[in-house]
This record gives sequence, C-alpha cells and structure tokens, in this order.
Amino acid sequence: MRQPLVVGNWKMHGNAGAIRSLMAELIEAEDSFSGAEVGVCPPFVFLPMVTELCAASSIRVGAQNVSQHDSGAFTGEVSGAMLAELGVTYVLVGHSERRDLFAESNETVAEKFLAAQAQGLTPILCVGETLQQRERGETEKTVLAQLNTVLAAAGTVAFASSVLAYEPVWAIGTGETASPEEAQQVHQLLREHISSEDSVVAEAQRILYGGSVKDTNARALFSQPDIDGGLVGGASLEAGQFAAICASMEI
Repeated sequence: MRQPLVVGNWKMHGNAGAIRSLMAELIEAEDSFSGAEVGVCPPFVFLPMVTELCAASSIRVGAQNVSQHDSGAFTGEVSGAMLAELGVTYVLVGHSERRDLFAESNETVAEKFLAAQAQGLTPILCVGETLQQRERGETEKTVLAQLNTVLAAAGTVAFASSVLAYEPVWAIGTGETASPEEAQQVHQLLREHISSEDSVVAEAQRILYGGSVKDTNARALFSQPDIDGGLVGGASLEAGQFAAICASMEI
C-alpha cells in the first residue's frame, strides 16, 4: 500500500511573518489530513525556520532545488550535504521551471537526482510535457525520455527511494488542469514503464500529479488508481486550501 503524499512548492513566495502564520495554521490542521504524508518546499532562505517550526509536527520539509556538485566554486548553489544538515527530507529535481528558465537538461536533472540520494535525501523527480509537445502527440515520448535519462544514470532500484511527479507544463499556473483520466493515463504509463524493469519498485513508486491542483479538483484526481498525491503550487500558500487538498487523500 503506497502512502499518499502531498507536497507544497512555495516557489519564490513568502516572507518570515507570512510563513510563520501559514505553518501555524497547517500544524493546527494536521489531524484533518492524517491519512497523507505532507511536505512543504520553502525558498532556501526559509528552510532553517521551517524545519524548526515543523520539528514537533509530522510535516516534512523539502528543498526546491539542489546542486549536482558536492562543493566548490559554484556561487549561489546549495549542495545536498548542506540540505541534509538542515534536516531536509525531500528535494525537487527537474521541475519544469528549472528545465525551462534555467536550461536544465535531462542529464543535469539525473546528476541532481544522484547528488540528492548520495546525501540521504529523497528526490522528487518531475517530468512533463509542454502544450506544443502535447499537441504534437509527444507526451509519451517526452516524459519517458526524461524518466529514462535518470533510470540509465541511477538504475531502477534507486527509484525505491524516490518520488515521481507528473506535471504537464501546460497546466502549471494556468488554471488549466489535466482531467483525472488524462492524468491517470500518464501516471499509468510511468508506472508500467518502471514495471518493465522492476515490478516491485514500480508497485511501491509514489507518483504525484502537479498542475493547478486545487481543493475543488483534488479529490477527483487523487481517486485515480495510479495518482498517489499531489505536487501543489499556488494553492499551497493558502493554509485552508492546502489542508483541504491534503484531506482529500482520505477517500
């Protein structure tokens, strides 16, 4: 039985006061989403504060990025060892904004996946297609290419200690959402592809959906057999809505 997981990606939003208020509300609402594991990914500068705030709660803390390098002259970068020292559990790798805005290739994403695991962090590997790729019928080709690069670098067994997230780029921050059936189709594709290498790893693999997840559509999405939770963007900045999304896992 895969434990449901809902992770909030705050992106470059928030300040100390707002984050303290948000976390206080989420921690108070913990009982309502006891059926799911919940995590939040704040900006780097707020990681120490959020890990401290979450110390007595069940909420896990994740980072939005990690360097593929262990150390060195890489101004502005943060290593996996640094994140592990802060008590971080998860780290996003391959988010569509990193791929698009910062030109991260599939190979770079694979390196970051390995760097995270080397420090005991659990990578959340994001895959997804753009609107243009979808319209050309290239969804399967795109997501499998992204997945296969990491599989080749890390091996299938490494996915036993990772999370996958399918995030159709055309649905991120647009208000558009893949229908539950559309999302399920890609989730099933990803699971079956891993199963062709290792059925045990595939069955245990948690695959999240990300793309304009809200409290109004979460239950329908999460009811699909291969959708194990959500990677939530804007809605994770509103405590009431995020708590409702997390509670939607109890179906």
